[in-house]
Amino acid sequence: MIHLDGNKGITMRIHTYLLPTCVMCTFLVVQFKSVSAEMFSALADMESLVSTEFELVKQLDNYIQEEETRLKRLRGFLEEYESLYHEASADVSKYLANPVNAYLLVKRLTSDWKKVEKVVTQNAGSDFVKNITHHQSLVRFPSDEDLKGAAVALIRLQDTYKLDTHALADGKLLGTKYSRQLTAGDCWELGRQSYNNGDHYHTVLWMGEALNKFEEETNKTVSREEILEYLAFSTYVQGNVKEALQLTNELLKTIPFHQRALENKKHYEELLREQGIIPPSGEATDVSMEMREPFDTANLKLTKPKGTHGLPIDEWNNYEKLCRGEKLMDPKIEGQLHCRYVTNNVPFFFIQPVKMEEAYLKPLIVIYHDVITDEEIETVKQLAKPRFKRTTVRNSVTGKVETVKYRISKAAFLKDSEHDYVLKISRRIGLITGLDMATAEDLQVCNYGIGGHYEPHFDYARKQETIGFNKDTGWRNRIATWLFYMSNVEAGGATVFPTLNVALWPQKGSAAFWYNLHLNGEGNVNTRHAACPVLTGSKWVSNKWIHELNQEFRRPCGLQFDAEM
Repeated sequence: MIHLDGNKGITMRIHTYLLPTCVMCTFLVVQFKSVSAEMFSALADMESLVSTEFELVKQLDNYIQEEETRLKRLRGFLEEYESLYHEASADVSKYLANPVNAYLLVKRLTSDWKKVEKVVTQNAGSDFVKNITHHQSLVRFPSDEDLKGAAVALIRLQDTYKLDTHALADGKLLGTKYSRQLTAGDCWELGRQSYNNGDHYHTVLWMGEALNKFEEETNKTVSREEILEYLAFSTYVQGNVKEALQLTNELLKTIPFHQRALENKKHYEELLREQGIIPPSGEATDVSMEMREPFDTANLKLTKPKGTHGLPIDEWNNYEKLCRGEKLMDPKIEGQLHCRYVTNNVPFFFIQPVKMEEAYLKPLIVIYHDVITDEEIETVKQLAKPRFKRTTVRNSVTGKVETVKYRISKAAFLKDSEHDYVLKISRRIGLITGLDMATAEDLQVCNYGIGGHYEPHFDYARKQETIGFNKDTGWRNRIATWLFYMSNVEAGGATVFPTLNVALWPQKGSAAFWYNLHLNGEGNVNTRHAACPVLTGSKWVSNKWIHELNQEFRRPCGLQFDAEM
């Protein structure tokens, strides 16, 4: 069988089914350099795209006006030529008998025609490209990787928050309309990206939505054949052979000699005969092979890919439930939690105590309210933005720092010496926690992008990991985590602890704090936590990871091996 891969060309494979491809045509191809650093992973980085779109609108409008002027001149030439042609064609001999007419005919087909040629070949498009190039400071183009990342993020949001495909295509999130409706072409692109990732479940959902929107569209944004190709094959992969044959028959109505569709049709029919759904070749059948209108994915059996990413299935399910705002905590445990003012015997806090809210007791997870000001937040954000880079994780086996799909955000580290506010923030964390900040890492400032998230993970290095935090500094493991919330988030973006059924929701000016290690220095597995995907809004956080060194007398070991603080 021939395997057609939209990204890798044509290869020969045995027992590989025929896959769809697409051809996109445009009247103008403009080559732009995309930005070197990906943009989808931080909303702050994407703000410049609005300026890019404005610049494109302005330049494109100028280009269209020039083209319209050019076409108006050509229309004038055409009308003149048509008028003179009709006059000459009425009686050619009589017309040419007039020497003036003969001269004018020759002139029209020589010097006059050169004027027409000049207008026809005038290339306003190159000027359009030059104008865009001259505005490089304003124009930043996302890359194909950004498109892929944005599409995957939207699918992630759809799964985590159980968003209905049709509602999402209509611009609705959790019942509220946030954006314009997606076109058939928009839905098709989401389906294509899912297909390229080997995700036929979401390919069916989005291609099905694209097909129904196509029927409603006046100005078509994608061809029906392109939708049917992807939809038919992915429907087949999901185990719906009969429907795949119906879709393929629909494709063949438009393109009767579509080679891949013909091969696919033959294969589907063979499978259906083996299953006894349709009779042997040549015999009449009552089974309809016509596609239902409109196409409804609810009539299909679809299997959603299970993505627990190495977590126990129960813990992964808890993670998604907590992200959706489902309350899972035992009411008896929740009833033991309190809010109170704390001073930690710090003189300044006697005047202005710190507001502390308990989120969990063992391990102790608390939220401190109003511990960073709006002015400090804006200063920290402005310091961090120019240095934003995609967040990374350290490979526990190789020790290499790498980007991963399970952590989507951008970050920058700020040293205490860079600004008085950064130093004050660091001191404040030390006073509230009672820990020595000399062995704390620099302040990490993060902004989450489209569907930005960080799947369940530990902040401390586990024993089985060959690479820890001790190699470079000698500070040993991360004893505690401090997490500032520097923005409110409209929907999503919670910090959740799946094994504890705890969800902390971003509240600007507050901070979460917890110990990653037991008093004996062993890692606490219950501190595995995650940053839920941001559904709407822009999530800003900053954090300090505090290490074991110098904390021996500030958080001493317990009298018993398994002592809890």
